[in-house]
Order: sequence, then C-alpha cells, then structure tokens
Amino acid sequence: MTILFAILILTALGTIFGLILGYSAIRFHVDEDPIVDQIDAILPQTQCGQCGFAGCKPYATAIASDEADINQCPPGGEATIIQLADLLDKEIKPLNEENGIEKPKMVAYIREPECIGCTKCITACPVDCIIGTGKMMHTVYQKECTGCELCVPVCPVDCIDMPIVETTLNNWTWLHPDQQEPTQ
Repeated sequence: MTILFAILILTALGTIFGLILGYSAIRFHVDEDPIVDQIDAILPQTQCGQCGFAGCKPYATAIASDEADINQCPPGGEATIIQLADLLDKEIKPLNEENGIEKPKMVAYIREPECIGCTKCITACPVDCIIGTGKMMHTVYQKECTGCELCVPVCPVDCIDMPIVETTLNNWTWLHPDQQEPTQ
C-alpha cells in the first residue's frame, strides 16, 4: 500500500512540475534577434574564423550587437560588405586587411598518394567535408568545401592544394535578386 501511495505522489508531483515547465517554456520563451538571422544569411558560411569569431553565426551576433564591424569577412568580400551595409543602414567600408584579403572561390584538393592519414586536416575542417580515417588517405567532398583554407597549414606533408573554382555551365547559378554576385 505504501509503495502504491509513493508512486501516486511521485506521479502527481511529476505532472505538476511538468505542467509548470511547459507553461514556463511557452510564456517566457525568448526569440533570437531576427537581425542576427538576416546577417547570418548574408555571410558566406565558410566558418573559417578569419573575422576573429568562431564562425559565421557568432560574427553575425557580434555585428548585430555592434561588437564587430561589417568589414571583417574576407571570403564574403566587398559584395557581403555592401549587403550588410544596406541591411544595417551603415557606411560601406573597405575590407579590413588585418582579417585577410578577398580571394576567388576555392576548394581543397588532397593529393591522395602523398597523404599519410594523420587526420589533422579532418579535425581542422569546420564543415566536416574531409573524408578519411587514421593512417588511410583522405579526400575532400568538394561540394561541401567552403575554401576556408584551415586544413592547409595543419597538413604535415603539404599535400593539400587550393585550386580556384572556375565558373562553368555545371556550377553557374542565377543571381539572387538581393545579391551582387552568384551564390555557390
């Protein structure tokens, strides 16, 4: 009888606290700042860290809270700066060269016969596009590679190249109405 009574009390307490938590989640829910999502959508999503932040979303959050300037993204370059200035009604500034220089779109290419399978490039890749395992050769899933170049300096045998992606009929895309250059 006492076990049944204890189970009933615990069930009632669980139900009451569950209802309180559910109400709190709905009543006190804090939405993210929509401007952060708009800024993040403009950024190139390379997750390279050249801006001084751990990725595009933290950089977008810093821009929205005026902790970072709009000209710190080398992969996005001038087109991204123009779009951010337009969105935030700020003055267009040249790219901050302390963060890097604007380069054409590139992807990583691993010369597989030279790869020793150290996995350092796999851990350095922010978008997880390098395929391989320890002591085996690696390769890059090029459709996912953002060209951030973070895998190049960590390679001990220097077997990673960064060729420029030339625009062809296979990778050309229409301009988005809000963009200055094509999306990739």
